Amino acid sequence: MMRLLASLSGRMHEEDVSVRTRLLEIAAKLPDVIALGRGDPDFHTPAHIVEAAKRAIDANEHHYTHPTGLPQLREAIGAHLKGQYGLEYGVDEVVVTAGTQEAVMLCMLALVDAGDEVLIPSPRFTSYDSAVEMCGGVVVDIPTEQASDYALRPEEIERRITPRTKAIILISPNNPTGAVTPPENVRAIAEIAERRNVVVIADEIYARIIFAGSTHLSIATLPGMKARTITLNGFSKSHAMTGWRVGYLAAPREFVRRITEARHTLSINAATPSQWAALAALQGPQEPVEAMVRAYGERRAQTMAALDALGFTYGHPGGAFYVYTNVAHTGLKAGAFCEALLREARVLVFPGTLFGDPGDSHIRISLLQPAARIGEAFDRIAAAKQRLFAS
Repeated sequence: MMRLLASLSGRMHEEDVSVRTRLLEIAAKLPDVIALGRGDPDFHTPAHIVEAAKRAIDANEHHYTHPTGLPQLREAIGAHLKGQYGLEYGVDEVVVTAGTQEAVMLCMLALVDAGDEVLIPSPRFTSYDSAVEMCGGVVVDIPTEQASDYALRPEEIERRITPRTKAIILISPNNPTGAVTPPENVRAIAEIAERRNVVVIADEIYARIIFAGSTHLSIATLPGMKARTITLNGFSKSHAMTGWRVGYLAAPREFVRRITEARHTLSINAATPSQWAALAALQGPQEPVEAMVRAYGERRAQTMAALDALGFTYGHPGGAFYVYTNVAHTGLKAGAFCEALLREARVLVFPGTLFGDPGDSHIRISLLQPAARIGEAFDRIAAAKQRLFAS
């Protein structure tokens, strides 16, 4: 075992998972913990999607597909992107991947050489960091702030671009903040990318989950931007299909052709029955998606009201299913607050430090429990308030 550890390559960094691990170990020993830290929808995958996968298996549709995915699915993805977001991608401009996570890695393999810089919002889903660093690149934080609801600000991007900048990551809505970058900011970011000759990776995995008052604009629809944009999306969040592992990227056909062999090397193809399920997700009834989004909106309002009553502040979440909450007024650092919350109230959440936040004063609350359980969680927090607040 030690010989293996001594032989690890330099790209295999030891991740600091001590906080997450400790919280999960504590939770495993406690009764009736309410988990508000997860990023996995609590809804079942809609029945018509499940049935499509069963039919595919029965029909012997479980062999390899083309590395870029089933043609029928890629065509349907193109139609979906056009109808939903105004994006123009043909069947040969779409690559189906084993989850959007694989699409992220494929992008970094295709774009990043040693020393290249990739600008990424902070806080964020930190698998981006791992992918960049595994390819020899350098992560450059783009700070976002609670005062501006964690929206990505063009001026913060502009001041961090250098001759080594290869790409800007635009994640909207964002995890863990729920921030939706306003259309005027997206247009300004497009102008910067054009002027400074930088690629944009637009992660739109949460774009179906947008709440009233916020507007999503796909940057690749703007003049000149398709040629320098890779759009990422998938089915995990919108259709409660996390374990099915189907995502995709969309980009100009010349780029797609160049990355096809690398995509084959990663996993050959996304699981074939899952691809048939994804096709049903796009072509079947959308009422289940709409019902889930309505439920997330109701839970969001409930959570925000409960946080207000307890004196917590947060950035206004325009989309996704998270509320990024400031716990500084408790007198505890975020990690210590999460542990105290778990021990005293049996509510599990995670600190912002797990999401690349350089501070230690925020937690991510997920809207992925039924309303009754969310209400119970906040009742527990209120009852334990005196023991949770250090000041």
